[in-house]
Formats: sequence, structure tokens, C-alpha cells
Amino acid sequence: MQLVWRPLAEREPDHELIWLSVTLVSLGLASIWFALRLPWPVCPFLSLTGSPCATCGATRSAIALLQGQFFTAWKWNPLAFLFYCAWSIFSAYALAVLATRAPRLRIKRLTAGEKKLGRLFFVALFVLNWIYLLDHRAQF
Repeated sequence: MQLVWRPLAEREPDHELIWLSVTLVSLGLASIWFALRLPWPVCPFLSLTGSPCATCGATRSAIALLQGQFFTAWKWNPLAFLFYCAWSIFSAYALAVLATRAPRLRIKRLTAGEKKLGRLFFVALFVLNWIYLLDHRAQF
């Protein structure tokens, strides 16, 4: 695997612009949702089985994180907490490269083994997070 800084190639998707836009639209829609005091989303898996799904607590984790309650956000859903932190870092990076028109960070030359290891890593994180949530089901 190789990380390179390079200008955006012609006809290459502008991932920074796309995902920063998704972030801003999502935050705007969430703000409207809460301002209108619409009901909380209900997890159908939790309703049907009584056990949390692998993403249960992600909304509460996001709200706790936005309120600066980092430990509470971690307790609700550790994987969602890590995702939100990584997403915040990416959004800051995306804003910086878009504002300055700087070269973009890209991954180059991923081998088949590296791709497989990456997939296994993320599946393991997902499974470990779900085990944690099942072990802490009383909070749901």
C-alpha cells in the first residue's frame, strides 16, 4: 500500500466534496428533525428480538458526542463513536483541501492481501462491537 498526495485527476470523483456535502446535508437534516421534535427512530431488530442490533445506540452516541460527553458516547456504541471521530477528522481534511485547492491524499497500489486484511479487520470490529452491545443490552 502506498499513500500519495496528488492533484485531483481529470474526471476523477471529488470524494472530499461529495462526502463533505453528505456530512453537511445530514447535519442539517438532523438539526431540522430535532428542531421539529419528531419522534426518535425505533430499531426494528430491537423491537422484534429484544436484543440490540449492531448499530443500536449510534444516534444516542452521536448526540452525546455533539454535547461533548465523550465517555457517554463511547458507552452507547464504541464503533459508532470511533466512526464519528474518524468522520470528523476526514471532514476537517476535506474542508481544508477544498478551501486551499491542495493535493488530495489517495491510496495507491493495494494488494489483494491488503484488501482481504482490511475487510477482515472491519468485520472483526463490527462483530466485537455487536458482542459489546449484546453484553450491555440493559442500557437499551
